[in-house]
Amino acid sequence: MASTQTLHSPRAEGSTWFSRSEAWLDAKGKGAWIAAMVLAFILFWPLGLALLAYMIWSKRMFSTSCQNRRSNAFGSTVSRNTGNAAFDAYKADTLRRLQEEQDAFEAFLGRLRAAKDKAEFDQFLQDRAEARKAATAPDTAAS
Repeated sequence: MASTQTLHSPRAEGSTWFSRSEAWLDAKGKGAWIAAMVLAFILFWPLGLALLAYMIWSKRMFSTSCQNRRSNAFGSTVSRNTGNAAFDAYKADTLRRLQEEQDAFEAFLGRLRAAKDKAEFDQFLQDRAEARKAATAPDTAAS
């Protein structure tokens, strides 16, 4: 029977020393990862190389800064007012028109998919009817 101390330990919850240290480094940021990598290179260079490979493979080297830059570049510029009323009105009108065009195009694609599905289903029914005729035709010739 397990003691209460074992049940409440991190190991009992399924986390390992690796996942705990990974979470701790993630909480500290990219600088902590780089510091850990440099320290690993100083202590034992293959360990530093392995840590560098892991950071690149798990996209820890590039993920946060690139994602923040990308979201700031595209996300905030759409909703931000410039202070120029004429330009803001033009931008709002253009965005509304683009949204209407996107909605119309999506509706067109829906109709196109429905027409394709109907044509395929009609072909299926026709093939099935022809197979049924072919299956019954030899029976009528033998009679």
